[in-house]
Amino acid sequence: MFYIAKFLVFMAMKIAFSMKLVGKENIPKNTTVIFASNHRTNADPPLISCGLKGKHSFMAKEELFRNKFFGWLIKNLGAFPVSRGKGDSAVLDKAVENLENGRNLMIFPEGTRSKDGKVHRGHSGAAVIAARSGKPIVPVGIVFGEKLKFRTKITINYGEPIYPEDYVEVCDTPNPRQLVKLKNRYMADIKALVEGPPQLEEISEESEKESGNE
Repeated sequence: MFYIAKFLVFMAMKIAFSMKLVGKENIPKNTTVIFASNHRTNADPPLISCGLKGKHSFMAKEELFRNKFFGWLIKNLGAFPVSRGKGDSAVLDKAVENLENGRNLMIFPEGTRSKDGKVHRGHSGAAVIAARSGKPIVPVGIVFGEKLKFRTKITINYGEPIYPEDYVEVCDTPNPRQLVKLKNRYMADIKALVEGPPQLEEISEESEKESGNE
């Protein structure tokens, strides 16, 4: 059923938009991965996955499952519900379980859709999942104009993989400070994939901030 739903959505995306996938060679083979992406629209999960092989999963707010047809569709595309205001330990457990069972995970660290197309502050959920599962993070940048319309040109940029063991001890209870370093790395990569490499003055400002914090 997953592949039927994926094919139907893929065909709809091909008709609706002009898509270009860049950097697919960066995606590690022979392992599941965590796709950490900027968030523009509700179409982001199929945009990221429809041109890729394998099964995928992603988090979706539980309200989206109330519509029977839409709930059936996203469930068969790998969505699992997230309840607002409740603890997220079960959600993290489900994400890790999916990775271990052969499903890639798509996650949007900003937590909400960007209204101006820029990459905003991110959360550490992807870092926690990577630290607990040991799976690499592939940063993703979804790029298009101000609004998503019929035949909009969309570029999906896949960055180089980030391996959690380079930043944090892989275990069930990772160090919070190490998680922040991992989060900062994938958020910087996502920003570069969307907005371009940082300018020299931005790098200088960041270096000054880091020096002041030491």
